[in-house]
Amino acid sequence: MSLPDAGVDWIKAKIDTGARTSSLHAFDIVEFDREGEDWVRFRVNPWQDTDADATIVECPVHDRRAVRSSSGHAQERLVVLLAIRLVDRLVVSEVTLSNRDEMGFRMLIGREALRRGFIVDPARSFIGGRAPKEARRRNRGRV
Repeated sequence: MSLPDAGVDWIKAKIDTGARTSSLHAFDIVEFDREGEDWVRFRVNPWQDTDADATIVECPVHDRRAVRSSSGHAQERLVVLLAIRLVDRLVVSEVTLSNRDEMGFRMLIGREALRRGFIVDPARSFIGGRAPKEARRRNRGRV
């Protein structure tokens, strides 16, 4: 899957039907004012354990929400609207920004993004494909 408007060509994501909103691993989060509107700048590392292909994203703040993690801990998160390409379909969805550094997936895709006509088959994996081999090879072992 990818985040085309954010300049992220590929990111490993997990479908999470238990989550309402999608969540993206973001860090160096800085809020700022642009022409009287709340905006946010953040970094995205699409690959685990490396900063290869890291990108800086700027977009308007859509909302702020209290979100309860899978461990039961509640925290306020910024919400942005991002275009998400899933299996050759583009959907614009609410995405919370959070620290997912210890997680195996850089992004979770929640129900709100999926209710746009996707069907989840829990018996299958990587239906949308894996990262291109040259990208996996380029980022293997980098820290």
